[in-house]
Amino acid sequence: MDTKVLYVVAVSVAALSGGYYYYSGKAKKLDVESSKNMTYSAQGVHLTQTDEQGNLYIRAEVKQLQQNMQLKTSQLDQLNAVMYKNGKADATFYAKQANTFNDNTKVILTGNVVATSLSDQGKMEFLTDELTGYPKTRELETQHQVIVQSPSAEFVSQGLKANLNNGQYEFFKVRGKYAPTS
Repeated sequence: MDTKVLYVVAVSVAALSGGYYYYSGKAKKLDVESSKNMTYSAQGVHLTQTDEQGNLYIRAEVKQLQQNMQLKTSQLDQLNAVMYKNGKADATFYAKQANTFNDNTKVILTGNVVATSLSDQGKMEFLTDELTGYPKTRELETQHQVIVQSPSAEFVSQGLKANLNNGQYEFFKVRGKYAPTS
């Protein structure tokens, strides 16, 4: 056989093999990319999350969860959650529905929302129809009407900003009664 013919056959086999591997690899890559577009659903979800030091951070129960991996959003039905600080429960949350955004950095609770702040002075409950929370900074806010109930006061506020780390609360257009404990 002539060297020239051998060279042409070798180049042809290499080109065919390279084309096969190139296109077969690209097809696998497309399969992986399409999985990012999937929406997952689960029922009866129980979540336990720890912080960076391994301490209990949050426990939650959800009746149903739908998660969109591409948009990094989730929709949760019948959310019951407890947040912990220094190994001790310090806040609870209930909502008929919760929507999370940006990989759970923002959570919007809607429908009969009850948020409770637990402290040594007692518990303070916030009842509203919508509440936005930022779990990493432990802050809450809403422009909706909030009914606030504590051991020494009960009032209605047209909006709320709260920092659960330091116990700072800001209320707007407050109406109610205050009876300090003696």
